[in-house]
Amino acid sequence: MWLVVGLGNPGREYQDNRHNIGFMVADELARRCAAPAFRAKFGAELTQTVLAGQPAILCKPQQFMNLSGQAVASAAGFYKVGPAQIVVIHDELDMELGRLQVKAGGGHGGHNGLRSITQVLGSPEFVRVRCGIGRPRSTERDAVANYVLANFAKADRAVVEEMIGQACDATEVVLKSGLTPAMNRFNVKKTLQT
Repeated sequence: MWLVVGLGNPGREYQDNRHNIGFMVADELARRCAAPAFRAKFGAELTQTVLAGQPAILCKPQQFMNLSGQAVASAAGFYKVGPAQIVVIHDELDMELGRLQVKAGGGHGGHNGLRSITQVLGSPEFVRVRCGIGRPRSTERDAVANYVLANFAKADRAVVEEMIGQACDATEVVLKSGLTPAMNRFNVKKTLQT
Protein backbone atom coordinates (compact mmCIF):
# COMPACT_ATOMS: atom_id res chain seq x y z
CA MET A 1 0.00 0.00 0.00
CA TRP A 2 1.18 3.52 -0.85
CA LEU A 3 0.09 6.73 0.83
CA VAL A 4 0.15 9.63 -1.64
CA VAL A 5 -0.22 12.98 0.12
CA GLY A 6 -0.97 16.25 -1.63
CA LEU A 7 -0.26 19.24 0.62
CA GLY A 8 -2.38 22.37 0.78
CA ASN A 9 -4.67 24.41 2.99
CA PRO A 10 -8.39 23.58 3.31
CA GLY A 11 -11.09 26.01 2.19
CA ARG A 12 -12.26 27.57 -1.06
CA GLU A 13 -10.27 30.76 -0.42
CA TYR A 14 -7.01 28.78 -0.69
CA GLN A 15 -7.85 26.35 -3.50
CA ASP A 16 -5.93 28.14 -6.28
CA ASN A 17 -2.99 29.26 -4.10
CA ARG A 18 0.60 28.36 -4.99
CA HIS A 19 0.78 26.57 -1.61
CA ASN A 20 -2.03 24.24 -2.75
CA ILE A 21 -0.30 22.65 -5.74
CA GLY A 22 -0.25 19.35 -3.81
CA PHE A 23 -4.05 19.33 -3.56
CA MET A 24 -4.27 20.09 -7.29
CA VAL A 25 -2.04 17.12 -8.12
CA ALA A 26 -3.95 14.80 -5.76
CA ASP A 27 -7.23 15.81 -7.44
CA GLU A 28 -5.78 15.14 -10.89
CA LEU A 29 -4.43 11.74 -9.78
CA ALA A 30 -7.90 10.87 -8.46
CA ARG A 31 -9.43 11.92 -11.77
CA ARG A 32 -6.91 9.92 -13.82
CA CYS A 33 -7.55 6.66 -11.99
CA ALA A 34 -11.31 7.23 -11.52
CA ALA A 35 -10.90 6.99 -7.74
CA PRO A 36 -13.99 7.01 -5.53
CA ALA A 37 -14.95 10.40 -4.08
CA PHE A 38 -12.72 11.74 -1.30
CA ARG A 39 -14.19 11.19 2.18
CA ALA A 40 -13.33 12.80 5.52
CA LYS A 41 -11.23 10.55 7.78
CA PHE A 42 -8.28 11.10 10.14
CA GLY A 43 -8.43 14.89 9.67
CA ALA A 44 -7.95 14.47 5.93
CA GLU A 45 -9.86 13.81 2.74
CA LEU A 46 -8.98 10.26 1.65
CA THR A 47 -9.80 7.92 -1.18
CA GLN A 48 -8.57 4.36 -1.66
CA THR A 49 -7.76 3.39 -5.24
CA VAL A 50 -5.35 1.63 -7.58
CA LEU A 51 -2.72 3.99 -8.99
CA ALA A 52 -0.18 2.85 -11.59
CA GLY A 53 -1.21 -0.73 -10.78
CA GLN A 54 -0.49 -0.29 -7.06
CA PRO A 55 -2.94 -0.08 -4.14
CA ALA A 56 -2.86 3.51 -2.90
CA ILE A 57 -4.53 5.96 -0.56
CA LEU A 58 -4.76 9.53 -1.87
CA CYS A 59 -4.69 11.97 1.05
CA LYS A 60 -5.36 15.70 1.34
CA PRO A 61 -4.79 16.78 4.99
CA GLN A 62 -7.53 19.15 6.13
CA GLN A 63 -5.74 20.80 9.01
CA PHE A 64 -3.68 23.78 7.96
CA MET A 65 -0.26 23.24 6.44
CA ASN A 66 1.72 23.41 9.69
CA LEU A 67 -0.39 20.56 11.15
CA SER A 68 -0.39 18.29 8.08
CA GLY A 69 1.69 15.63 9.82
CA GLN A 70 -1.13 14.67 12.19
CA ALA A 71 -3.41 13.44 9.38
CA VAL A 72 -0.52 11.80 7.52
CA ALA A 73 0.62 9.89 10.61
CA SER A 74 -2.95 8.79 11.43
CA ALA A 75 -3.55 7.49 7.90
CA ALA A 76 -0.10 5.84 7.75
CA GLY A 77 -0.71 4.12 11.09
CA PHE A 78 -4.16 2.86 10.13
CA TYR A 79 -3.08 1.50 6.74
CA LYS A 80 0.31 0.30 8.07
CA VAL A 81 2.34 2.36 5.60
CA GLY A 82 5.99 3.12 6.43
CA PRO A 83 7.80 6.34 5.45
CA ALA A 84 9.39 4.74 2.35
CA GLN A 85 5.87 4.07 0.97
CA ILE A 86 4.71 7.67 1.50
CA VAL A 87 4.86 10.19 -1.38
CA VAL A 88 4.35 13.85 -0.45
CA ILE A 89 3.59 16.32 -3.24
CA HIS A 90 4.30 19.94 -2.34
CA ASP A 91 5.20 23.42 -3.54
CA GLU A 92 8.87 24.37 -3.65
CA LEU A 93 10.04 27.99 -3.43
CA ASP A 94 13.65 27.11 -4.22
CA MET A 95 12.85 25.92 -7.76
CA GLU A 96 11.65 28.05 -10.65
CA LEU A 97 8.05 27.81 -11.72
CA GLY A 98 7.41 24.64 -13.69
CA ARG A 99 10.48 22.70 -12.56
CA LEU A 100 9.91 19.32 -10.94
CA GLN A 101 12.16 17.20 -8.72
CA VAL A 102 11.68 13.80 -7.11
CA LYS A 103 13.73 12.86 -4.05
CA ALA A 104 13.60 10.88 -0.84
CA GLY A 105 14.57 12.19 2.57
CA GLY A 106 16.29 15.45 3.35
CA GLY A 107 15.34 18.52 5.37
CA HIS A 108 12.15 20.52 5.30
CA GLY A 109 13.72 23.65 3.76
CA GLY A 110 11.41 25.88 5.78
CA HIS A 111 8.27 24.20 4.40
CA ASN A 112 5.83 23.93 7.31
CA GLY A 113 4.02 20.91 5.86
CA LEU A 114 7.24 18.91 5.46
CA ARG A 115 8.37 20.01 8.92
CA SER A 116 5.12 18.78 10.46
CA ILE A 117 5.19 15.43 8.64
CA THR A 118 8.83 14.80 9.57
CA GLN A 119 8.18 15.65 13.24
CA VAL A 120 5.06 13.50 13.59
CA LEU A 121 6.37 10.51 11.61
CA GLY A 122 9.73 10.76 13.37
CA SER A 123 11.46 10.30 10.01
CA PRO A 124 12.25 12.45 6.95
CA GLU A 125 12.64 9.34 4.75
CA PHE A 126 9.51 9.75 2.67
CA VAL A 127 9.45 10.49 -1.07
CA ARG A 128 8.89 14.09 -2.13
CA VAL A 129 7.58 15.34 -5.46
CA ARG A 130 8.70 18.98 -5.39
CA CYS A 131 6.76 21.35 -7.64
CA GLY A 132 8.61 24.58 -8.37
CA ILE A 133 6.67 27.78 -7.76
CA GLY A 134 9.61 30.24 -7.78
CA ARG A 135 10.29 32.97 -5.23
CA PRO A 136 8.92 36.47 -4.79
CA ARG A 137 11.32 39.31 -5.61
CA SER A 138 11.20 40.64 -2.05
CA THR A 139 13.04 38.61 0.59
CA GLU A 140 10.98 39.89 3.52
CA ARG A 141 9.28 37.11 5.52
CA ASP A 142 5.80 38.55 4.94
CA ALA A 143 6.48 38.70 1.20
CA VAL A 144 7.15 34.94 1.09
CA ALA A 145 3.99 34.15 3.10
CA ASN A 146 1.91 36.43 0.88
CA TYR A 147 3.45 34.88 -2.24
CA VAL A 148 2.69 31.24 -1.37
CA LEU A 149 -0.83 32.18 -0.24
CA ALA A 150 -1.56 34.03 -3.50
CA ASN A 151 -3.07 32.43 -6.59
CA PHE A 152 -0.94 31.51 -9.55
CA ALA A 153 -0.85 34.31 -12.13
CA LYS A 154 -3.26 33.82 -15.04
CA ALA A 155 -0.32 34.12 -17.44
CA ASP A 156 1.30 31.10 -15.73
CA ARG A 157 -1.75 28.83 -15.93
CA ALA A 158 -0.51 26.75 -18.88
CA VAL A 159 2.82 26.11 -17.12
CA VAL A 160 1.01 25.17 -13.90
CA GLU A 161 -1.29 22.75 -15.73
CA GLU A 162 1.70 21.10 -17.40
CA MET A 163 3.50 20.85 -14.05
CA ILE A 164 0.43 19.20 -12.46
CA GLY A 165 0.45 16.62 -15.25
CA GLN A 166 4.18 16.01 -14.86
CA ALA A 167 3.83 15.67 -11.07
CA CYS A 168 1.11 13.05 -11.62
CA ASP A 169 3.36 11.22 -14.08
CA ALA A 170 6.28 11.35 -11.61
CA THR A 171 4.13 9.97 -8.78
CA GLU A 172 2.93 7.11 -10.99
CA VAL A 173 6.52 6.24 -11.97
CA VAL A 174 7.57 6.16 -8.29
CA LEU A 175 4.75 3.72 -7.50
CA LYS A 176 5.21 1.53 -10.57
CA SER A 177 8.98 1.54 -11.13
CA GLY A 178 10.62 3.04 -8.05
CA LEU A 179 12.43 6.18 -6.97
CA THR A 180 15.53 5.95 -9.19
CA PRO A 181 13.65 5.70 -12.52
CA ALA A 182 11.46 8.63 -11.42
CA MET A 183 14.52 10.73 -10.50
CA ASN A 184 16.25 9.87 -13.78
CA ARG A 185 13.22 10.90 -15.81
CA PHE A 186 11.97 13.97 -13.96
CA ASN A 187 15.01 15.59 -12.28
CA VAL A 188 16.21 17.22 -15.49
CA LYS A 189 17.18 20.88 -15.27
CA LYS A 190 14.55 22.18 -17.64
CA THR A 191 11.54 24.27 -16.87
CA LEU A 192 8.16 23.78 -18.41
CA GLN A 193 7.93 27.47 -19.32
CA THR A 194 7.82 28.41 -22.97
